[in-house]
Amino acid sequence: MTDTPSIDDLLGIMARLRDPDGGCPWDLKQTFRSILPYTLEEAYEVAEAIEQDDMPGLRDELGDLLLQVVFHARMAEEQGIFDFSAVVRSICDKMMRRHPHVFGDTELGDADAVHARWERIKAAERAEKGDQAPKGVLSGVAQALPALVRAEKLQRRAARVAFDWDEIAGVFEKVREELEECRETLADHADPTERVHEVGDLLFSCVNLARHMGVDAEQALRAANHRFERRFGQVETALRAQGREPGPDQREEMEIQWGLAKDREK
Repeated sequence: MTDTPSIDDLLGIMARLRDPDGGCPWDLKQTFRSILPYTLEEAYEVAEAIEQDDMPGLRDELGDLLLQVVFHARMAEEQGIFDFSAVVRSICDKMMRRHPHVFGDTELGDADAVHARWERIKAAERAEKGDQAPKGVLSGVAQALPALVRAEKLQRRAARVAFDWDEIAGVFEKVREELEECRETLADHADPTERVHEVGDLLFSCVNLARHMGVDAEQALRAANHRFERRFGQVETALRAQGREPGPDQREEMEIQWGLAKDREK
């Protein structure tokens, strides 16, 4: 390896790990499907580093994510499907093709115009591949996306054809409506399945509210999770300083310490 590592060094390392003659037994037994969970995990760890403003961590996590790309490309090369250079060429061609206002003569005035042109180019690419069958407005939103992310993408697709609220007041009313319908499922005669449906509808409407407020619902919930972990950690620390442990008999003290933790963050 050179003093200034390049992508070729990483490709060489992966080739060595996957070499049947002396490679790593664990790496050799992996398949596209078996390393998929690791690929997803690394993407989330990149998000975690960004949310924590951890730039050294981001550097390391981007490296881990890049390794996943190299791993998949290596396995594809071994099967004669494609190699890493084909991956790079594909994304380079795609970015240049989808940015004619940068790499061509097209002039676009603002971000909305760029997005609209991007969607038209994607539609043309699908048609060129022979994918000309009629597609629904919601077609192509990946099933594997986190539920909050997928909900927002589905809503944005519907909004393109004006299936959306014109005013945010309507979204607030929808959230209140869904919340009341959730409350009704607590009745003794309520169907447990209906309870699941109504909670799902409430969550979906909350994503809609976040979208209309210009908030990324997935990031907002991740941030809320972080706040909860941080504040509860402070509650535990305060209790242990008093010789106590969290539990039902400490409910009142936990509430007090929770309030103090919130006040400290303000």
